[in-house]
This record gives sequence, structure tokens and C-alpha cells, in this order.
Amino acid sequence: MDSPSTQNGAFGEQAELAIGAKGPDIAAIDPSSPQRFLNRERSWLQFNKRVLEEAENVRNPVLERLRFLSISASNLDEFFMVRVAGLVGQVREGITQLSQEGLSPSQQLEMVNKAAQELMLEQQQCWQKLGPLMEEQGVHLLSPGALDDQDLKWLEKKFLSEIFPVLTPLAVDPAHPFPFIPNQGFVLCFDLKRKKREEYYSALLPVPQKVPRFMRLPTRETLDNGLPVVRYVALERVIEQFLDKIFPGYKLRAKGAFRILRDSDVELEEEAEDLVRLFENMLQRRRRGDVIRLKIDSHTSDYLQDMVRQSLGVRSRDMVKVDGLLGLSQINEMIPADRPDLQFEPYEPRLPERLSEHGGNSFSAIAAKDILIHHPYESFDVVVQYLQQAARDPDVLAIKQTLYRTSKQSPIVDALIAAAEAGKNVTAVVELKARFDEEANIRLARSLERAGVNVVYGFVDYKTHAKLSLVVRKEGKKTRSYVHIGTGNYHAVTARLYTDLSLFTANEAVARDAAKVFNYVTGYAQPDDLKHLTVAPLTMREDFYRLIDKEIAFAKSGKPASIWAKMNSLVDGGMIDKLYQASQAGVQIDLIVRGICCLRPGVPGLSENIRVKSIVGRFLEHSRIACFGNGKPMPNKEAKVYIGSADWMPRNLNRRVEIMCPILNATVLGQVLDQIMVANLNDEAQSWNMLPDGSYQRQPLPSDPKNAFNVHQYFMTHPSLSGRGAAIEYNAPELLHPSSKRLKRKGKKNNSNKNSNSKNKT
Repeated sequence: MDSPSTQNGAFGEQAELAIGAKGPDIAAIDPSSPQRFLNRERSWLQFNKRVLEEAENVRNPVLERLRFLSISASNLDEFFMVRVAGLVGQVREGITQLSQEGLSPSQQLEMVNKAAQELMLEQQQCWQKLGPLMEEQGVHLLSPGALDDQDLKWLEKKFLSEIFPVLTPLAVDPAHPFPFIPNQGFVLCFDLKRKKREEYYSALLPVPQKVPRFMRLPTRETLDNGLPVVRYVALERVIEQFLDKIFPGYKLRAKGAFRILRDSDVELEEEAEDLVRLFENMLQRRRRGDVIRLKIDSHTSDYLQDMVRQSLGVRSRDMVKVDGLLGLSQINEMIPADRPDLQFEPYEPRLPERLSEHGGNSFSAIAAKDILIHHPYESFDVVVQYLQQAARDPDVLAIKQTLYRTSKQSPIVDALIAAAEAGKNVTAVVELKARFDEEANIRLARSLERAGVNVVYGFVDYKTHAKLSLVVRKEGKKTRSYVHIGTGNYHAVTARLYTDLSLFTANEAVARDAAKVFNYVTGYAQPDDLKHLTVAPLTMREDFYRLIDKEIAFAKSGKPASIWAKMNSLVDGGMIDKLYQASQAGVQIDLIVRGICCLRPGVPGLSENIRVKSIVGRFLEHSRIACFGNGKPMPNKEAKVYIGSADWMPRNLNRRVEIMCPILNATVLGQVLDQIMVANLNDEAQSWNMLPDGSYQRQPLPSDPKNAFNVHQYFMTHPSLSGRGAAIEYNAPELLHPSSKRLKRKGKKNNSNKNSNSKNKT
């Protein structure tokens, strides 16, 4: 029998090669010391730095690099609007309570400001590199001074017809107090002098948020391949070019620009008679939140800088001078659809074979056997069709559905409305507290209510974050329930960008559990006898503790013991301590944590059996999976595998309604464990290894980087495994094959792409 430290089967030996990178030596840490945890905010900044690194990654097409830079900047904006705003509020209120790693709010704020400043500098440096690369490929950001008369005439006409009418210049003087600037407002500021007399005044010119930031000029030439040379001009440069149209009779003495971020977190009152009205009011308050960050163009005159800062009531430490382009989050506007050569090759998700075998009938396919859909490689249309069929099917009696985030013109919402209008009993649990989607959710809730859907807003003090759908159908003299459980939102757009899992099952016990979860959310009927689902905040923490304790017991008895888990964030101190306890007992733990990780891996005496990696690439890793070896080497057919909506964070385990569902079908378990998890653990091309001090190192690549195993590319190029049963084993490339000898032999050459074009042997 293999010992716990070497029993990881197909992945075990490879792990030492793939994610066994050594960082700086770190001294042993007392298991009771706060130093055993890493700071959450610092870890998030590390994640956003990995996103920024993809903008530096020369293997990515240049416009995809631009997109990653935009995402990094947008992420940082939201970080300030929510997380930094929270720290600022704690400091303002004199709160001195220490975080789990032993830092006060003021200490965290000082650390965050310093690290964020460095990150913003790196973002600007990245932008300076990308500009020339884009120009080499025929995508230009030009100043009006670089345009000829023909372009200037076109630009002036465009300005007068489309931009000038929506501009509102605002004087700043005793008769015109400094105006309110909305969150993420971008404003030009000017110091002006009347041309014919000695009159001076300051003026602001808010840049309209609904107008594109970058104006595209008419195409005038093409490249050798026939594709257009694309030219843009920044909106602020256009406005400055025609400033005399806005301020006739005035001479410009000085100019500048600034952008603000406001506190966008909202606090929920304990009691609210009308939850919808409460959130409508909160959205108004958000628009007027405190200024958390003032970013000002470094070329802005000292006088204008002081005027803006003092008028906004911003402290010097909260003002940042930007030597570069303000509002980097908007540069994704310079990714033209007609230059696909500079972007990732288009990818169209596949439809699972199982549905085709059943003529597209969702209920027939699910009744035959559980189905797992792997987004975005397999189409989200499967979920949409499931609900559309339920809406049309005269035998469907009821539909129950959670909605946390969804898309505009959502086909999911349309299907629920159609079902209600067809006379079915439809219940929708709409989460109003989905940050930054509250307004959209209020609108869809109103639409659902008008159609006759029973709309429920869940708990006042908990978010309903579970991804759950239940369809009750009359079949003969009985009824049968069909369940969908997801790791991602019911959002058709993000389902093409996020990696998530959708599980469809007609298992009676799972369906009963799902019905009880809905009863809990809609009527506070707390379930006390769930058979399969683990539910937060009721049972999930204890259930996962119990599963980890079983692995600890296996390790202590000399049996194989291992945990594989994949999630977005790992913050919860209790879960981290339980993993530390397991590591010290000899359990081998391999974690794929995309974002925040407050656990320190590889610390002697604390976590030497824990390895953590992060995957950042073309798709956003979003699925939550937890796997427990159950006394046998991983992967194995008797492992306990769960998928669902919960990260291991205090909010998910304590303050949200979440579900995790066990995989009960052998075929689906093989897909999740032998395919999805093993592929993620073996990824080289997009992986970062976490070091004990909380920093990350990019995964070392093979001598020929083209041979680096890329998990996203693998799933894009291999056909659906849904419904194939034992055929999974034959379809798997040798790298991922659970019985592969290649990975068991330490130091054996890794031919990860050897079978990338292997034919389906079924």
C-alpha cells in the first residue's frame, strides 16, 4: 500500500515537477500564531498582478493583452470602491480590531495603498509597451495633431453633431459651487482667461459616461492581408481640440484631468418592510458615496490640483498623480471586431452528445442518466433549453429557480415568464444584494412579478448565492423532479467566458433536498434531514470538516489520504486551520485557488503537504470542486466529489445560502475527477505556483514552450465526454490518463501534447 505522502497516483510524481517550485526559505510558524494566515487584501492584489502579467505575456495576441490590462484596471477600481472603502470606513470610525493575520485596519490601509500604487505604475508601464506593439499591427491611438485636414474635418463634424450637444461646461466660482462628480466620473478641468479683459475663472467639463471613450476614425487604408488599419482618438483629446467651440472668447491658461472612485459598498439594515424600495434607495446613496480615490493627470497644474482636491475633500494620501492614461479600464474599447487576427481564435461551444442522442429532449436525457456540462467548452444553451422546454411542456407543473446574476434580455428570465403565462407555478428567488447587479435584478424582479411569477427575495441578512433550478413534471400517474445545480450564474454571456459546471439529475433524493432548500429560502423552513446536499450556513462547514477529518484518520492509519479542491478564494480561518491539521497528519492537499488565498503552503511543520496553484488565462476559472480520496489513491472511483456555489470564505460558509452537491454517478465522477481536476492540476501554460510568503512564481515551462500543457486549449480541442460512460478512459490523452505510467515515473519526459489530436476511439 502506498504511503500517504506518495499515494497521489497519476498526479503524485508530476506534482513535484509541476508545482513544487521553491520560494524563499521561511521559518517554521507556530500553528496558533496569526502569522499562519496571509492578508486577504494583499493576496487579492497578488491575483490582480497575475492578471496584469497576462497583459505582458508575449504568447497572447496583442489585443488580448490589451484586454487583460483593461481587466486588471477594472478589477483595481472595484477593489478600491469596495474593499479599500471598507478599510477607510473602519479607520474613520476608530475601529482597531485586528484581522485574522493580526493587522489593524490602518495597517492594512497603509499596506494596500503602497502595493496598489506600485500596481498602478506597472499598469501604466504595460500600456506604454502595448501602444507601439499595437501600432506595428495597424491599431493606432492618435492625437489630433497627427491628423491631416481630411480627418480633422470629419472629426469636427462628428464633434459638433454627437459630442458637443451632450457636454455641459461648469464654472467654479462663488456663484457656481463645485458640482457633484459621480462615481468613476472622468472630468477635464481648465484655468481660463477672457481674451479681451483681465477676467479669470476655472471650469470643469465632465466627460459623458455614455459616450465612447475612444472615437474610431474612418478607415483609409488596409494591410497586405486586406484587414483595415484602425485609428482611434481619445475623447478628451477631441474635446481639447475644439475647446474654442465650448468656451468661445476665452484663452486656455492651464488644463488637467481627474477621475474619482467613490465608496460603492452598501450596508443593509437589519429590518426592512420593503426590501426592493430599500435597495432602490441604497443605489442612490452609492452614487453619492464618499470619495475613496482621486486620480489626477500628473500634468495638471498645481492650482487646479489643489482646487479639485480641496473641493472634493480628499486627503493628500488619497490622491494619486497618474503619468499616463487615466481610466485604463476603458481601453478595451480599442479592440475592434474587424481585427480578429489580433485576438484569440473564435471558439464556439459544443452541444453535448447526450442531448443529440435523445433528440434534444432534456428530460429524456436527464432521466436516462445524470449529465455534466462543462462551460464554456459545452454550450450554456443546454441550460436555456432545459428551462424553455419546461415552459412549453404541458406536463410540467412547477419551476423553482434562483437568480443571482443574469444577463440583459436574459433567455432564462424569458423562459420563466413564458412558463408563468402558460399557467405553471413558477417561483424565482431573486437576490437583490448581488453587488453591482442590484439595479438589474430589481428590474427583472418587476418583470417577473408582472407575468405572475412568485418572486421571493430570500433572507434579509443572508445572500442567496446557490445556483439551483427545480422542475416538477407529471409523468403518468406520478410526478418526477429534475434538478440543475451549477457552479456559475444563470448568465448566458459570462457562461462563454467563465469555466463552470452544470449538473443535471433526476435523482429523487437530490430533488427532495433541492425542494427543501427552496422551502428554506422562501418560507424559512429549515431542513433537518438532508440526504445529499450540503447547505450553508446550516451544514456545509461541519460537513467539510467531517470529510477532512476522515482523510486525517486515513492518514493516521497508514492509508492513502488526499484532498483536491478548486475554488475562487480561500479565506476562512477555520477551513485553513483544518487543512493545516490535515497536512500535519500527512494528508496530501492540492489546491487550485484562482484568486485570494490566505493559506501559506509549504511551511515546515505547518503545511509542507499543501500545494497551491492559480490558473489565469483565456477563460476565468470559476468552478468550485472539492474532492476527498476516501482512503484510496487519487483519482479513484470511490472518491467523494462535490461541486457547487461556495468558495471557502467566511461570507460563503456563514452568511450566504450556498449548496454543494455530491457527484453520485460514476461517469460524471470520472469527468470531474479524472478529466477536469487532473487537467487543471497538470496545466503548465497558465499556472502560477504559490510560495510560503504569499508570492507567486509562474509555472516553469518545458524547453519548448509550445509543448506546455494548456488546460483551456485541451478542453477546447477535445470533444464532449457527456454520456460516454467508460469511453472517457479511452478518449483521455496519455498525460491525463489515470493509469498513465508516464507521470508515475519521477523525472520522465513530459510529452503533454503527444495525444492532443487523438481520435475518438468510441
